[in-house]
Amino acid sequence: MARSARAQEEIRRFLDIGAVQVAELDLDGDEAVLRPGPGSPPVTHGEVFVLVRRGGRPVGTLLGRVPEGADAKAVLAERARAECGAAVFGGPGQPPFTTVVVATRERAGQLARALDSLLAQDHPRFEIVVVDNAPVTDETRELVERKYAERVRYVCEPVPGLAAAHNAGLDAVRGEVVAFTDDDVVADPRWLTELTAPFAADAGLGCSTGLILPARLTTPAQVLLESHGGFAKGFTPRTYDPAHPPGDEPLFPFTAGRFGSGANMAFRTAVLRSVGGFDPATGAGTAARGGDDLYGFVRVLAQGHRLHYTPYALVWHHHRETWRDLETQAYGYGAGLTAYLTAVLVNRPALLPAFLARLPRGLAHARTLTAVRDTDPADGTGAPGDHDERTHPWPRRLSRLQRRGMVYGPVGYLRARYALRAAVREQTAQRAKTAQGAR
Repeated sequence: MARSARAQEEIRRFLDIGAVQVAELDLDGDEAVLRPGPGSPPVTHGEVFVLVRRGGRPVGTLLGRVPEGADAKAVLAERARAECGAAVFGGPGQPPFTTVVVATRERAGQLARALDSLLAQDHPRFEIVVVDNAPVTDETRELVERKYAERVRYVCEPVPGLAAAHNAGLDAVRGEVVAFTDDDVVADPRWLTELTAPFAADAGLGCSTGLILPARLTTPAQVLLESHGGFAKGFTPRTYDPAHPPGDEPLFPFTAGRFGSGANMAFRTAVLRSVGGFDPATGAGTAARGGDDLYGFVRVLAQGHRLHYTPYALVWHHHRETWRDLETQAYGYGAGLTAYLTAVLVNRPALLPAFLARLPRGLAHARTLTAVRDTDPADGTGAPGDHDERTHPWPRRLSRLQRRGMVYGPVGYLRARYALRAAVREQTAQRAKTAQGAR
């Protein structure tokens, strides 16, 4: 098929992807409670992406179809009982004092929604710090001061970039553990407790990550992203220990994207500070385009600390809505992947031999990540599927952009380092000028 005809076919298939409802179903014995996802209307007939809970904790997802006129709860509960077996787990334990850091930039409406969910957490002792990154208006500061002044601390970080913002938040942390999330999420009420309790149970734990599910699947772009695996890493808790590298992860620890994502992560504060925080030349808002969270994961593991993934710590993420957003995201993912690897090797050269030993397999893994897959919604492949399985639909255009991003990533990182140094010099000169004028 000619390239132009193939592109037109991909566009047609993309536009044919229909909306999917989002809901959660809590099973407790013979009882079942069906609720719409955050911000979603009540469940009706049609396709439904369902989070299944047992005892309030997430245990799996399924994609069900409710026939017109049928009882949605009965239909979905029958499927869930058949597909999601009983789970056995104890309580999360007593979590340590925690600081939640939310970096934001000119998105006060989304930020307010996220903060409302964070303030409803069942964690016994926590604080919230909002970092306003390179603001061009006073909208974020005014929101915090007007609505959240007594419950949320405000920090302004003039240097652009998500990692710089996270480092500014880290400087302000008072908690034993620091948790990070984004301004486009809604946090489950048990999120913070489930994410941070493992630190009390394991003194060698340096980082924890949690489950990310879609808040809405109303546009083709949102459905396509989730059908590619989204941000979730499955429903099995897992601990990664550098002293005992996992046998099924031959690229460990360099496939950091398998550990979690920056919208749902926490670190022992002292450990994150000991590795210097995040590299400010990585992350969204810089020429590197991303990779700040992956950098943090690898640095903590490389220092000998364990990382724990728990599916019980849940945030609902508002996926981007348009094809153009997906293009930007695909390129950014590719760039962030190789940018963070460059950052790790620049800042920790001792890891170079281990990296080179894994490089051939790493290249094969990269090809798998960016492989083109069929996107025909007629055969069901355009629907959300099992998480963390790279057999989901991914159009050729997005695959090419992701690979181009991978090629660009190291260049982007070096450009970001140069820009950061220039910004620091400018700020130093400005402070000196201000101090001189005050004399």
